[in-house]
Amino acid sequence: MSREIRWQKSSFSGNGPQCVEVAEHSGEILIRESDAPDTVTTTSPTKFAAFIKGVKAGEFDHFAL
Repeated sequence: MSREIRWQKSSFSGNGPQCVEVAEHSGEILIRESDAPDTVTTTSPTKFAAFIKGVKAGEFDHFAL
């Protein structure tokens, strides 16, 4: 029996169609873009935590310029 995947997006994204959504399922973190919901990337909670830490530290700011 599989459980429903509950996708979550940042409150900063508002109601726009283009945002990143994340979910936890079977011990993995799932990541997708809301405008392409059939394309899903998976990662481990440890790797996702490291990515979030890097985002908060500004390591990826140059991609947004």
